[in-house]
Amino acid sequence: MSLPDFKLLRPPSLADAVGQLSHHAGNIRVIAGGTDLLPSMRQKLFDSQYLLDIRHIGELKGIRSQSDGAVEIGALTPLTAIEHSDVLRRQYPVLCEAAKTVASPVLRNMGTIGGNICLDTRCLWYNQSLAWRKSCGFCIKKDGDLCHVAPSSTKCWAAFSGDTPPALLCLDAEIEIASAAGVRRTKLCDFYTGDGLEYRKLQPTDLVTSVILPASAAGSRGAYRKLRVRGSIDYPLAGVAVVMKRSNGHVEGVRIGLTAVNPAPLLVRGVTELLEGKRLTEELAEAAGDLAAKTAKPLTTSSLTPEYRREMIRVFTKRALLSLTLN
Repeated sequence: MSLPDFKLLRPPSLADAVGQLSHHAGNIRVIAGGTDLLPSMRQKLFDSQYLLDIRHIGELKGIRSQSDGAVEIGALTPLTAIEHSDVLRRQYPVLCEAAKTVASPVLRNMGTIGGNICLDTRCLWYNQSLAWRKSCGFCIKKDGDLCHVAPSSTKCWAAFSGDTPPALLCLDAEIEIASAAGVRRTKLCDFYTGDGLEYRKLQPTDLVTSVILPASAAGSRGAYRKLRVRGSIDYPLAGVAVVMKRSNGHVEGVRIGLTAVNPAPLLVRGVTELLEGKRLTEELAEAAGDLAAKTAKPLTTSSLTPEYRREMIRVFTKRALLSLTLN
């Protein structure tokens, strides 16, 4: 499958990049690593006339400690750099654990944290060639008006499948977004809509520029568990991130994030009330797994059934929690 025709723009600075986004609003897409965008363009899912190549904007790269104890990660920072960062391994290990599971080493060298946050939602009915989609009458996410996964639903159930966002949600991360109007900061948990079609709150003139990890989450223990058919390359079919601290053997600041089983990465509700201030036992870990399984709604079709994927959310949650109490 060949790429459609487009004009490549290479802005030298952030100010020029947001200016180009504003000038070509609605007919331009941002490319950084390109690991998700280019295959989708070959499938004729996107046909923008312009591509904005931001790879050479140095101010959007790097991992920087802030004066208030927070850590800022530029949106163009490669996933490999996050995986191997000494600062992140010491202070926010769950993010390193999630980053190292993304695709393969080659793709992690190319893929960026900003791209993983903004990853398009996926579905068997959507991520196909134009001929395949046309033969099925298209779908609500692209060119049609029916969600084949949930025909009675008015929303798209394509799943969000990024690995780092559930870890970032557990860390209470924020993101900075730039536009011609200026820079704003928002909680990552407020960035996603829960609808697979318009899955993020990002205007055509907006550009995600950085991720901010708060000082309050530093030093948390973390674990990430991922279900996929192959041990490399594949997107997650279920993913669980867990973060917590311990004080005198008791659980503090516990959070559980899910990916690949809903149209958005989500935090599991009720976990704080269940575990906070208690000594973690196998029974409590199992109860937390039950909460996580109830949050998961893996309706999108794949080689693994929704029931199996939901059960693995339960299993991964329990295992991840118990693994953080071993030392």
